[in-house]
Amino acid sequence: MVAQVAGGIVAAGVLYVIASGKTGFDLAAGFASNGYAAHSPGGYSLVACLVAEVVLTFMFLVIILGATDRRAPQGFAPIAIGLGLTLIHLIGIPITNTSVNPARSTGQALFVGGWALQQLWLFWLAPIVGGALAGVVYPAIFGEPKPEEKAAAAR
Repeated sequence: MVAQVAGGIVAAGVLYVIASGKTGFDLAAGFASNGYAAHSPGGYSLVACLVAEVVLTFMFLVIILGATDRRAPQGFAPIAIGLGLTLIHLIGIPITNTSVNPARSTGQALFVGGWALQQLWLFWLAPIVGGALAGVVYPAIFGEPKPEEKAAAAR
């Protein structure tokens, strides 16, 4: 987790160096930080953004768990995961600028400061909740039966 957050900060630094090289760059405009209410790209409320981020993270993790399940066709996981993440971003960017990963949110928020840091809690909470829900729901729906359940079904 520490390495991922550090990587997010370094990546935000690289983007800052590139973006600030253009005349008219305004860090105060948000630098693609995640936000809700006045800082949501589409003006979505805190509750709407929380629900969106939980659901988008949940779906992303279900895609990852399904694509990497030992029963899934081998070699196709990167395609499913990449297309899933693309769809999630197409849905989420107008709502929150799409987080689904606290490390991604933290890097930009540290550069923007102020409101972005104040709203960062949501972009840690939502992915944790969405990921935890996926960790419970996926095995409940798609998990393999326990050996005793297989034996009972075979009778």
